[in-house]
Amino acid sequence: MSKTRFRIVAAALCGSLLASAALTQAAPADMKASVEPEESDVMTIDPPKPTWFFVDGGWDMPGTSIFDGESGKMKGMVETRRLADMAIDPLGRYYYVSETIWSKSDRGTRQDMVTVYDSKTLNLVTEIAMPGRLLIGSRKNNFIISDDGKTGYVYDFSPTSGVNIIDLVKRKLVTAIELPGCASLMPNPGVGFSALCSDGSIATVAIKGTKADITHTAPFFAASDDPIFDNFAYDRIKKQTVFLTYTGQIYTAKISATPTVSAPFSIQAAAGIRVGDAKPLDVNWYPGGRQPMALHRATGMLFVLMHKGEYWSHKASGDEVWQVDVAAQKVVKRFVLKDPMNNIEVSQTEKPLLYMNGEKGEILVLDVATGEEKHKIEKAGGGIITVLEPS
Repeated sequence: MSKTRFRIVAAALCGSLLASAALTQAAPADMKASVEPEESDVMTIDPPKPTWFFVDGGWDMPGTSIFDGESGKMKGMVETRRLADMAIDPLGRYYYVSETIWSKSDRGTRQDMVTVYDSKTLNLVTEIAMPGRLLIGSRKNNFIISDDGKTGYVYDFSPTSGVNIIDLVKRKLVTAIELPGCASLMPNPGVGFSALCSDGSIATVAIKGTKADITHTAPFFAASDDPIFDNFAYDRIKKQTVFLTYTGQIYTAKISATPTVSAPFSIQAAAGIRVGDAKPLDVNWYPGGRQPMALHRATGMLFVLMHKGEYWSHKASGDEVWQVDVAAQKVVKRFVLKDPMNNIEVSQTEKPLLYMNGEKGEILVLDVATGEEKHKIEKAGGGIITVLEPS
């Protein structure tokens, strides 16, 4: 810069500073207070609460949204990519996300991992690398956490059916085991985990270090004739799983080193109507949706999305919710819905709330005791719904 040009700039700057000073002197006292710099901060939220529910964004949202069922307000969002599976630490410290990314967005080097987020700040804590995982959406039981929160189990299918076992304390992969013909995982405390199998049995995998001992129950259902919905419900306190078939048969299984399965009962018979069957063109009430059932653990009440249709209409949305007393094998209440719903969950609170969504991506919050619509939340997401389970 030449000396002349330097002086012009300096003079102009000096004049500007003098003008600013004059304005400052002329400004009233209350204007000085209004321009004080704002201090930035980072908001935090509480650890997950029993009244909160979590909605997977699916293809439309960039993460899993956290809502408070009592207020209907959004609390935050956990970053979960498409076809990711999220699980909640039973102790409430972390959100775990089993996910897959590529170095060039949709191509390049593939990376499979369990990503760990702090539940208060939603900040990334760490990533735990895995050899692979199955890429599929809307499944609740492809990624589960042991009841003590120390071990994660991730379903894999690359190239065969198997499970990756993750030490969540040391934050590393322990081992990967093959589990032919089985998927849809459930914790098995003190043993390892169990899984539902295509031969109609439950496989139990006893883990000792990196070794796995696999046993099976006798087959109790026919996957080719009347399959079980894979979004079944597991009760940590009772160590019991509730299964529902496409025709409406309800099973309960006690989970242990040697699981036992009860005789089934029909949800239609429990409502006093004709039992559902697999005959073609036979119209009846059937369960359906992507996430067709929810279990209130403390009361043993099962909530099922039901529709009128034929067998193999298991993906159809529900027009009603049937409340089933599992122990009494009786439908005790039917809720008629204004709009069809695909996914259902229930808060594990003393006064339970039903959470549902459908193709519109709206969340409906219903009071179980009164059937009152407490909230309708627009643009909340149409993916599966998760709640904090009692432990």
